[in-house]
Amino acid sequence: MREPPQKKVLYWCPRCNVPLLGQSCACGGEGERIPLLRPYDIRPAPGHDRELLSSLLLERFGTGDLPEIVLFNKTGGLDRNDLVIANGARFGWLSFHPCTRCWSFVPEQEALPFLLPRARAGIIDLETACREPGTISGRKIGGKKVAVRTGIADGPVIVRYKGMAGTGFLSGDSLKIRKIGPVHPREYPDPGWDVAVEMNRFHLKNLERHAIRFIRQHMSDRPRANVSFSGGKDSTVALELARRAGVTECYFIDTGMEFPETLSFAGEMGIPVRLSGRGLFNHIRERGLPAKDNRWCCELLKLLPVKMWLGKGGECVTIQGNRYYESFSRAGLPPVCENPFHPGQLNISPIRNWRALEVFLYIWWRKLAVNPLYEMGFERVGCWMCPAMLESEFELVKTIHPDLHRRWIAVLQEYAEKHGHPPEFIGCGLWRWENPPPKMQELCREKKGRPAKKS
Repeated sequence: MREPPQKKVLYWCPRCNVPLLGQSCACGGEGERIPLLRPYDIRPAPGHDRELLSSLLLERFGTGDLPEIVLFNKTGGLDRNDLVIANGARFGWLSFHPCTRCWSFVPEQEALPFLLPRARAGIIDLETACREPGTISGRKIGGKKVAVRTGIADGPVIVRYKGMAGTGFLSGDSLKIRKIGPVHPREYPDPGWDVAVEMNRFHLKNLERHAIRFIRQHMSDRPRANVSFSGGKDSTVALELARRAGVTECYFIDTGMEFPETLSFAGEMGIPVRLSGRGLFNHIRERGLPAKDNRWCCELLKLLPVKMWLGKGGECVTIQGNRYYESFSRAGLPPVCENPFHPGQLNISPIRNWRALEVFLYIWWRKLAVNPLYEMGFERVGCWMCPAMLESEFELVKTIHPDLHRRWIAVLQEYAEKHGHPPEFIGCGLWRWENPPPKMQELCREKKGRPAKKS
C-alpha cells in the first residue's frame, strides 16, 4: 500500500473562512495554503483554550474578540507552544512557561487586520512615544530596537507609525519592533464548526471510506480482530471505523491512573472488556520515577495486562488510533506491524495519516461522543500524572482534581528529598526526564539550579 505524503500545509477557504482537509471547498472555491510547523499537527481550540486565549487578549489588548474557528499547530518549546491559526492566517503564539507557570500570547502581523480595529490597549504610537524621534526617521524599523516612553507593562504590543502598524515586544523603555507595514482592517465571515464540517463533508467521506477499506484488508490477517480503546479522541474514531468495518471486540485498560472522566467515558461507550494495570506507586519504590526517556510504566500498566489477556485467546489483529502527527517519535509509524511485546498481536493504524483536525471534524460529522477532558483544555487524556503530559496540563489537573495533584506532588517531594534534587526538579517539571534535553538544561542554568538526573 502506497503511503500518503505528509501534510505540511493547511488549506483554508477565504470565501467561507473555514479550514479544509483538501484543496477544494464544498462552496466550489479553492483553498489557500498555510505552511505548518513540525510535527504538522493541527487541532481545534476547545472551550477552555478559547476562553484562555480570549482572556489573554483582553488583558493585554483590551479586547477578547476571537473568531469562532481557531486552530492550534503545536510546535517544539519548553512546554506548550502553539502557533494559533485564525481567519486563514498565522494569528500568533500561545505559550506556557513551566517555571513561572504563566501563559502568554504574542500576536503575529497577520492578526492585525482583525485585531487592530478591536484593540483598546497595548498600543504604542512611535510618533509620540519615541524618546529619540530622529533615530527612526527614514529608516527601515522592522527588527530595530527603539527607546520609548510608555506606561505599558512589559510584553507584546501593537506598534503604530505613520499610517503603518506592526507588532513588537516591550521591555522597560526598550521596544523591539518585530515587523511593521501597511495594515488594512477588514471584517471576516464568522462561521461555526458546523459549517466547517459541512464544507469538508466530501473529504470526510473519503477519509472514512479509505480507513474502513484498510481495516477490512487486514482484519482477517489473524484469527480474531479487536480494538484498543484508550478513551481518547483517536481511539474513539478508530472504534467507530472498526465497528463500521464489522469489528465488535474491544478492550480498555484501566492503568489505575486514569482520569475519572476517562473512566466514566469508557463506561458510557459500552466497552465490553476492561483490563486492569495497578500498583504504580509500589513500582516507583523499586524502579524510580517514570520518565519521558524511560517509560517503564507503559510496559507494566498497559502492555502486560494486554499480553496476559491476549495470551488466552491466541493471535489477533488490533485496531489502534495511533497517528503520525502526534509527535516526532511517531512520525515513522508503520501502518501494519507486529507488536514486539506480544508477537501474536498485529497492530494496524487506520487513521495514521489523520491530523487532530480530521479527527475532530469526523467526530462532529458522525456526532460521536468525546471525552470531556478535551473541552477542559487537555491535548492528551492518558494517565493524569504521565511524564509525557505537559506542565500546562498538569496545572489543569491541579485545578480540576486537586486531590490527585497533591498526591503526585507528595511523591515527587519524597523522591526529590531522597536524591537531593533542586527546586526546579518539581517547579519546572524536570522530573519528567532521566536525562533532561538541552533546552531544559539551559533553563535550569538560567534558574541557577542544576540539571536533574535521576539516581
